[in-house]
Amino acid sequence: MNSIDAQTTDAQFDHLAGKEARDKIRELAEKAGVCFFCTNIRSGHAFSVRPMGQEEIDENGHLWFLSASDSHKNAELEADPATQLLFQGGDYTPFMTLYGHTRISTERSRIEALWDATMKNWFTGGKDDPRITVLEFVPTDGYYWDTQNGSLVAFAKIAFGALTGQTSDDSIQGTLAP
Repeated sequence: MNSIDAQTTDAQFDHLAGKEARDKIRELAEKAGVCFFCTNIRSGHAFSVRPMGQEEIDENGHLWFLSASDSHKNAELEADPATQLLFQGGDYTPFMTLYGHTRISTERSRIEALWDATMKNWFTGGKDDPRITVLEFVPTDGYYWDTQNGSLVAFAKIAFGALTGQTSDDSIQGTLAP
């Protein structure tokens, strides 16, 4: 096998489930702060994508967003709730992709809990703007790429590999099953 994964002795694969997966989702999503929120997912067709910042990540690994009821995103979610979120936490790592579905609600208590002053940028009527909806993304599975020992060690191993011609990798990757 000529795969880079077969050439390195350092690469690690870790398949996380349950609480471990939910903790990793929280860690990497918080590190990224913003994700690409993808809807209208159909094989062989371009999907719809837009950057969004999650307002909360709960203990179940669900990600919460605020969105306008009259947005293209909400219309696409009403037609098909299948959703993919794409995260990048830094220049080189970590990365995470999550698949799942998104529920739309107008629950006032959740809007109150998720609201912050920056939202007025999109909802000029404030937290009582009638267009505000809550999006709850429920992950069903995912995949992540990270470093085992942090960015400095990963960079040092890459530099060592470039100098010596040996594959040296500090990566860790695996599936997420929340």
